[in-house]
Amino acid sequence: MTEQQDLASTHNTDSPPEPFRSGYIAIVGRPNVGKSTLLNHLIGQKISITSRKAQTTRHRIHGIFTDEHAQFVFVDTPGFQTKHLNALNRGMNRVVTSSLRDVQVVVFVLEALRYDERDQEVLKLLPDNRPVLLVINKIDEVADKGQLFAFAERVAADFKFAAIVPVSAKLGSKLDELREALRRHLPPGELIYDADDITDRSEKFLAAEMLREKVFRFTGEELPYSVSVVIEQFKMEGKLRRISAAILVDKEAHKAMLIGKKGEKLKEIATQARLDMEKLFGGKVFLEVFVKVRSGWADDARVLKSLGYE
Repeated sequence: MTEQQDLASTHNTDSPPEPFRSGYIAIVGRPNVGKSTLLNHLIGQKISITSRKAQTTRHRIHGIFTDEHAQFVFVDTPGFQTKHLNALNRGMNRVVTSSLRDVQVVVFVLEALRYDERDQEVLKLLPDNRPVLLVINKIDEVADKGQLFAFAERVAADFKFAAIVPVSAKLGSKLDELREALRRHLPPGELIYDADDITDRSEKFLAAEMLREKVFRFTGEELPYSVSVVIEQFKMEGKLRRISAAILVDKEAHKAMLIGKKGEKLKEIATQARLDMEKLFGGKVFLEVFVKVRSGWADDARVLKSLGYE
């Protein structure tokens, strides 16, 4: 065999390059399993708010991660609610079910070693005509990792998963393995968003979410879930973002809780929200925050629509 023939032979045995892949991936699960934390770490930027409260995520948010092989468009969904079904929660559940219809791949998130009827309610919603990956989150909280295999087997008895990936979203561990497993199930396709995009949401929307997160984090369990945020003004003045926001509460008593003694609680909430906004937007923010009482907003479909809830 000549040198040229040898080179040609070697070339012919090479496999064709992998096609670029892209698609939508829904992240679903019951409240508090770590869906938003997982999204933030998968894209490497905080766009979806997190707290220990179960109703933190209310909207469908796209988080986008692009590398040389694929574009992943993650769809963060609210935790599926099985109780307290007011108009707000019913709307959040509709976001979950509609998201499952519009994606190519589904990630079903469970908390390690915790699987009960609430998870099984979500499991019933999962499509059987698209790949569903089981992600077992919070493995950092499990001392005996040997328990994870038996746990995965138990859950897999109820559904045929395309893959099972244990991760710690909080620590960012095993996320490369998860991305690779997801990439294999994405269809070949072009970029859906620009390569440097990280979300489909506006800065105005993200500002409202950052402020709402701080309300949840700094009021603990004392304040009910009937809290929302409206951005009344969002203006660019050179590189400065001037933002005026109203926190909506259900009762006068809730307003007092939020403001706190000598306004200290509200000041703390606003300061921490502003710092998060400056980090995300990459520039200075002037933030003004007010608290307003709007009774019954969480069960008023007209008000919910005006606030942008689906």
